[in-house]
Amino acid sequence: MSFPLPSSLSPSKVSSFKDCALAFRFSAIDKLPEPTSPAMVRGTLVHRALELLFWDEAAGHRTPAVAAEKLDQAWAEMQVDPEFVELALPVDDQTKFRDDASTLLDNYFAIEDPNAVNAIGTELYLEVDLGGVKLRGIIDRLDLTADGELIVTDYKTGKAPRAAYENGRLGGVQFYAFLCEQVLGRRPKHIQLLHLAEPVAIISTPTEQSIRGLEQRATAVWRAIERACEREDFRPKPSGLCDYCSFKAYCPAFGGDPSLVVRDAAAVPVAIPA
Repeated sequence: MSFPLPSSLSPSKVSSFKDCALAFRFSAIDKLPEPTSPAMVRGTLVHRALELLFWDEAAGHRTPAVAAEKLDQAWAEMQVDPEFVELALPVDDQTKFRDDASTLLDNYFAIEDPNAVNAIGTELYLEVDLGGVKLRGIIDRLDLTADGELIVTDYKTGKAPRAAYENGRLGGVQFYAFLCEQVLGRRPKHIQLLHLAEPVAIISTPTEQSIRGLEQRATAVWRAIERACEREDFRPKPSGLCDYCSFKAYCPAFGGDPSLVVRDAAAVPVAIPA
């Protein structure tokens, strides 16, 4: 009996499969819950504040003070967000959590002037069928330049990668560039990662070669997923990423047993040791 195929591929799923096929299976196919983290939820908070800044405010009104007001609004919304509630942060930790988010938002203004940006979409969902698999992604921000060119912007709230890993990080936005070309009929002029913790921008220009390369890699990953599902063969790939993995209890590389997943996945909630 083979494993069911996932319904779609996103940049994070492509990266997950390449990093560790077994972890991909646990997340995308078995759908084991993963505990959230303050860093992940803080990223959600900052993304929401920036979304509100561009969606609610016209150019000329996007100031640090207004951004702070949007953070207040996003913070109020977050109080009922299940992931934030799950963190159960003490009051002192909540204060630091919000202060850190405020710092990231302030850092954004050191990278670019939002009043010079013509944002035509935020949190923009795009999907395309590629040889029987749905490729999908959510673009943080899509801009239109004065000369009619598109720019894809992705916010990152973690540390910027070392130079040797920049191309790997740009793979996700290359994915978005491909979606734009397929759905909107236009290849973006630039794709950029705005790393708010540094703060620094990593900018690249998608080309015919890079877009076709992304298409080929995504197709190859999908074919590999199909084979792995058919053969029920998802192997672990131990690396430094294991330190952050939520699935060690089921991983044979750490003495776990993947066959226990079916039984444990039926329990609510699933307790997965760190």
